[in-house]
Amino acid sequence: MLSWNQIDTVLLDMDGTLLDLHFDNHFWMEVIPQKYAELNKLSLQQARAELDIEFAKVAGTLDWYCLDYWQQLLKLDIVSAKREILHLISLRDDTIPFLQALHESGREVVLLTNAHPDSLSLKVERTQLDQHINHMISTHEFGVSKESQSLWQQVQQRLNFDANRTLFVDDSLPILKAAQQFGIGHLLAVSNPDSQQPVREITDFTAIQDYRYLVQDILANPVNR
Repeated sequence: MLSWNQIDTVLLDMDGTLLDLHFDNHFWMEVIPQKYAELNKLSLQQARAELDIEFAKVAGTLDWYCLDYWQQLLKLDIVSAKREILHLISLRDDTIPFLQALHESGREVVLLTNAHPDSLSLKVERTQLDQHINHMISTHEFGVSKESQSLWQQVQQRLNFDANRTLFVDDSLPILKAAQQFGIGHLLAVSNPDSQQPVREITDFTAIQDYRYLVQDILANPVNR
C-alpha cells in the first residue's frame, strides 16, 4: 500500500486523522448554530443560513480554523462551548497502534494541524496525544494554513525533512493536493474521518479506513538512523 522502505518522516493531521472528526462536526454543525440562534433570537434555520455565509467567506484560509476569529465575529465563547462537549473528543481506535508502530520503527512523527492552539491544547488535555508525537505544530505559528504553499515551505525549513521520503496523512483532499503540489513524496487519505458518517469513496489518493492494516509493514521496514 505504501513504500515504507522509502519513508523516514511521517506528518499527521489531527482532526479526522488521529482524532474522530465527530466532535468537530457536531460542534460546528449543531452546537454553534444553536448558541448563535439563541444569542441573536433567530430560528435554527436562520442561524444556519447566516453561519453558512460566514463559513464560505473564509473556507480554506487560516481564519476558518481560528477560534479568535469566530469568537470575535459571532460574539460567542468558543472554547467554553467546546468544553461543554469535551466528552466527545476521542482518539480513533486505530491511532495508538499506528503511532506506536511508527515510533518502534524509528520514524520521526510530527503532528501538523490547522487547529488553533487553544483547540490543540484542549484535545491534548483530553487525549494525551502529545505522549505519542515527536513534534506538535499548529499552522497558526506560521500565519498560513496547510492549503498554502508558504506553509509547506516554512515547515520544511523548520524540520529539515526530505520531502521525497516523507509521508503526509490527512482527511482533507484539498490539503493533500497542496502537499502533493509541494512535492511530498507519499500521501495517504483517511476515508472515514467521522465515525458517525459513511465511509467516503476516494479515488485521487491512496486511502485507508484502519491504520492497523499498516502496522506489520511499518515494523518490517524500520528506519536506520
